[in-house]
Amino acid sequence: MIEFPVSGVETYWWLPALVAFCISVVTSTGGVTGAFILLPFQISVLGFTGPGASPTNLAFNIFAIPSGVWRFHREQRMLWSLAWATGLGTLPGVVIGAWIRIRYLPDPAGFKLFAGCVLLYLGAKLIYDLINKRRAPKPSRERLTITAEHLGLRKISYTYGSETYDMATGPIILLSLVVGIVGGAYGIGGGAILSPYFVAIYHLPVHSIAGAMLLGTWITSIAGVIIFVVISPLITGGTVIEPDWLLGLSFGVGGALGVYTGAFLQRFIAPMIIKIVLVVALLFIAGKYIMGYFW
Repeated sequence: MIEFPVSGVETYWWLPALVAFCISVVTSTGGVTGAFILLPFQISVLGFTGPGASPTNLAFNIFAIPSGVWRFHREQRMLWSLAWATGLGTLPGVVIGAWIRIRYLPDPAGFKLFAGCVLLYLGAKLIYDLINKRRAPKPSRERLTITAEHLGLRKISYTYGSETYDMATGPIILLSLVVGIVGGAYGIGGGAILSPYFVAIYHLPVHSIAGAMLLGTWITSIAGVIIFVVISPLITGGTVIEPDWLLGLSFGVGGALGVYTGAFLQRFIAPMIIKIVLVVALLFIAGKYIMGYFW
């Protein structure tokens, strides 16, 4: 048994790493770290109910994500242009959202209901696509790579396999800004929203965007931790909301192995299976916010 000093959690030393590995090895195939599942685990199983649970979750992201980004980069499936565009929007959005949350929105229940309904819509859209489209073929063992990548003021384009995809840069940055504000104010993970959005609305191959979504989440997680540790106490004048870095590192060790493994296995998994993972993630978060409003 080990006791983590900041949170006061006492548990088996291997349990946080094992749980983080099992979660992230599945969710990382869709560009999501699985932190949205770790937070209820911290609260309900480990008994970490203090305000430091959220930044501890962000600390997990900081430790866990780089291994997966490196794996996607090594396999030439890292869509840097989309990662930078989303990061450009979410980074200032997180700061704005945290400020709004602390100063003007002490009770986020109403907006969480709205956010839950939006996530429920994205989940329904993915389910509709899964039911009404032909089943996607299983990816071949041939390593499809991202080529001809371009990031400009007007559009983002890239080629994956034999298909070329184009997106307007402005709307993506604006969308990411909104997601960043929501994430900063209400703790909704950016990757858990953006990844399903790009798959369901833009119809981008999930195998090509997962790495970019992980990198975007990593950037916003760093900003989020800084906000919790530095800005929040300065504004409220209250107790410093600090993460339990040791617990975050314990989660992060397992998460790093899980994200790396998920990134490696992703190309062998059919897009339909990964979309199902994203649907489950969306419905989990949507259900949490909607039911939390009524109960």
